[in-house]
Amino acid sequence: MFGRLMPKEVRYFDFFDAHAEQIVAGGQALVAMIGALIDSPEQAALHAAQIDQCERQADKITRETEAMLHTSFITPFDRDEIHQLITHMDNVLDQIENVAESMTLYDIHKVTLEAKRMADLSLSCCETVARVIKLLRSLANAPLILKACREIDQIEDEVDVIMREAMSRAFREEPDLRQLIKLKAIYEQLEAVTDCCKDVGNTVQGIVLENS
Repeated sequence: MFGRLMPKEVRYFDFFDAHAEQIVAGGQALVAMIGALIDSPEQAALHAAQIDQCERQADKITRETEAMLHTSFITPFDRDEIHQLITHMDNVLDQIENVAESMTLYDIHKVTLEAKRMADLSLSCCETVARVIKLLRSLANAPLILKACREIDQIEDEVDVIMREAMSRAFREEPDLRQLIKLKAIYEQLEAVTDCCKDVGNTVQGIVLENS
């Protein structure tokens, strides 16, 4: 019996890894979209479509993970922890998609250096999340996992600082009220990406500390 169930336990990690790959791909597409906005709106639209595709694929993985929770007897750790982890991971891509949709809806063609820097750091945070998820297959990796979770916290803190500085600069220097409103919304959306990554890190940290 256990021989039949153990592969299902491994499949959870396969799902986590597959979802993390979509998170990184979405983060890469967001950086590319922001880079293309000024020079190539058509290319930016293609990157936005890539983000949408990543989000749909991640939703499929999330549904499959949730379905497996209802059918498998053995799980690698607590069911609620699995549910929280895959939900927080899905929130990362949802937020990346929110940024892309906001830029499209607001017809953004002017991208500040702060927004680009926040997007770059968001990608770094997504890549660190993927590294954490891959390490989670073995609790022997606990020291490396906890170190990477701290890195996520540090990146999130750095993005917070950039956002505050960017908002302050925008309110001081941006004369166009409509552009100011757009910038504020984009900054907040970008900052929320790393907030979602931090939620993943906190969940993984809890799993490691409780199961080590």
